[in-house]
Amino acid sequence: MEVTVLIQATDEAFKIIEEARNRALDVLNTSVRFTAEAKVLEEKKVQDIFKGAERTKSEVLSFLATFALLFFPFWMPLSGFFDVFHLSIGVGCCALVAYISHDLLFVNVRVGDMRTIVKRFFAYIPWLLYQIYLASVHVIKIVLKPKMPIDPRIIRFKTKLQTDISMVTFANSITLTPGTITVEIKDGEYYVHAIDEEVAYDLLYGGEMEDRVAHVYMEAEHVYVQDVLDVARIYGALR
Repeated sequence: MEVTVLIQATDEAFKIIEEARNRALDVLNTSVRFTAEAKVLEEKKVQDIFKGAERTKSEVLSFLATFALLFFPFWMPLSGFFDVFHLSIGVGCCALVAYISHDLLFVNVRVGDMRTIVKRFFAYIPWLLYQIYLASVHVIKIVLKPKMPIDPRIIRFKTKLQTDISMVTFANSITLTPGTITVEIKDGEYYVHAIDEEVAYDLLYGGEMEDRVAHVYMEAEHVYVQDVLDVARIYGALR
């Protein structure tokens, strides 16, 4: 009789121990789950802080780029007054307009990208001036020929450019080049007036101006020879 009672007591003790063990495991699993969720929330919070800081930094850079590269340099020669009073008014007005419209052209600007873009843009200007010279000579030849072989037409082509600023630069480059005028940009397609077939052919099948503009603004889908050379120099320096 005493042996039976002892066995039952032992079984009860094991059941109590097993139940306690299961509860301890449940508490431990819950604790681990809460710790993992807290870690995920903490990482998300840190990521949000970094994203917010990066977004603020990008907005400041786009504001500075809009103000310093576009509005104020454009305003100064139009004003024609360079005393403190007029320059102060110009700075205030340009800063206000840049604050309102800074996100129209320069999006997700980074410091390294902006330096590269400015450097490449100034390198692009001499090439554009040379193209303007060549186009001027071409137009002069057409006008001076007795038959004046002018064959105007509107051509349409789809651009590979991705950002508003690169499309605007390409459109203005086309218009600045004699013999061509950008009429409209719609849904990624350019409508350009060309003075003759040769000019139209260069625009449709040449593509060098578009590639150079893409190179200036570092647009990834374009593989431009200068990009390859830049990468080659970096690779050579790292070896």
